Amino acid sequence: MSRYVLAIDQGTTSSRAMLFDRCGQPCGIAQQEIRQFYPQPGWVEHDALDIWQSQLTVARRVLAERCLSAADIVAVGIANQRETVVLWDRATGLPLAPAIVWQDRRTATHCNVLRSNGHAEAIRQRTGLVLDAYFSATKLQWLLDHVPGARTRAMRGELAAGTIDSWLIFKLSGTHLTDVSNASRTMLLNLHTLQWDEQLLSLFDIPRSLLAEIVSSSAVVGHTDPAWFGAAIPIAGIAGDQQAATFGQGCLHPGMAKNTYGTGCFMLMPTGATPVVSRHNLLATAGWTLGESGVESSQYLLEGSVFMAGAIVQWLRDGLGLISTSAQIESLAAEVPDAGGVVLVPAFTGLGAPHWDPYARGTIVGISRGTSKAHIARAALESIAYQNVDVLEAMQRDAGTPLREMRVDGGAASNDLLMQYQADMLAIPVLRPVVTETTALGAAYLAGLATGFWSSLEEVSAQWRLNRCFTPGMGADERQQRLYLWRRALERARGWIEQETFVAPKP
Repeated sequence: MSRYVLAIDQGTTSSRAMLFDRCGQPCGIAQQEIRQFYPQPGWVEHDALDIWQSQLTVARRVLAERCLSAADIVAVGIANQRETVVLWDRATGLPLAPAIVWQDRRTATHCNVLRSNGHAEAIRQRTGLVLDAYFSATKLQWLLDHVPGARTRAMRGELAAGTIDSWLIFKLSGTHLTDVSNASRTMLLNLHTLQWDEQLLSLFDIPRSLLAEIVSSSAVVGHTDPAWFGAAIPIAGIAGDQQAATFGQGCLHPGMAKNTYGTGCFMLMPTGATPVVSRHNLLATAGWTLGESGVESSQYLLEGSVFMAGAIVQWLRDGLGLISTSAQIESLAAEVPDAGGVVLVPAFTGLGAPHWDPYARGTIVGISRGTSKAHIARAALESIAYQNVDVLEAMQRDAGTPLREMRVDGGAASNDLLMQYQADMLAIPVLRPVVTETTALGAAYLAGLATGFWSSLEEVSAQWRLNRCFTPGMGADERQQRLYLWRRALERARGWIEQETFVAPKP
């Protein structure tokens, strides 16, 4: 009898595979970092074959380490970095160009052109998204117009394109699929019908034949090629990483919210069966669909996306050499009682919600002769917390009711100093679960529900367990003073890049 669900968790900086048992407990993990490429300022790329090979390697490794075979796996669930785009040849399965990562800003000026031509509001109403280079549509348009012969070949039906879930499913099974949660991040999905929108496809000049079939987030949609694991395994769960994390946190109903501390920070709150289009620069997005009933089983979410969180720590490690491992950030920051007046604005790739400024850039202010690397480290952690305050305030205005707690997960959620500071800045309790790998867990739950490994949403919700509650301890006056300094620094970072080069699409 199959005893585990295999979760594939393909992230921005690494590929992971995890095994979960019937109690929702992790029983094995394998992880491998993937290479990052920055060919120009503001550009971020991945090697799509590197993503595939690393993901296959860790999936095989986690089975081998537990001496398991395909017969021990009830299903595969996939969670993935969203918005990142791959363009590939259907016949050979080879990518035509590097994948353009969600952080990439090369199409920011083109988005400004679309905005000046009056398209922003129609896009927001149809997709729930802010017109921004963050999303997939302009990235895919750029690839079609800059990869030699790509548009002609796409019109002939020779090419396929999609987000990372589509790429992995194609390599695993040979089918071209995506789910609603990933499709809703492309800026090509009609959020109300959950189908590709013909007017948007026309606006971005993207052939419909290039895109994947949209399927349920929780249903058996295919099987892995027996060559990969020795036998076919059902593919039964698909979700973008943040929707998967929301599901894994048991945030299944309106009034609950979670925040994931990964490469970026992503705060999501369920809004029910109807999308809530934000009035405060947040995103309405599809959460998931269960079974085969489509729109009728859909859960929608309100989301605030912060581009830089764990990536700041990675920069301190790899870019500045202040630490040798990411885990050292907490002990270094704890060497000082505060940031000594230093404020870091991590707008390395612009600002996300609720500011949406692609021309902002990273800034450090308040440096004095007494500033040490410990102050810089502490300012880096504090900047993560400050960005989430901006998102929460916007989310509460949209929701109309205050949130009473925040569930947290992701790699940086293990940092006690950061979590306490986050609670102080949000002025609400921050709850960290026993299992913080909720992105992989959510993908596992979606796959397990589709195959009967778990019986119901209630069973899934009941498995959530608290590890630690961080209670706010800072006075209101001090909190407001720190937020005042943050917002002063934020204004100095905004609009720093006055002009970016964008090669306009060919007529």
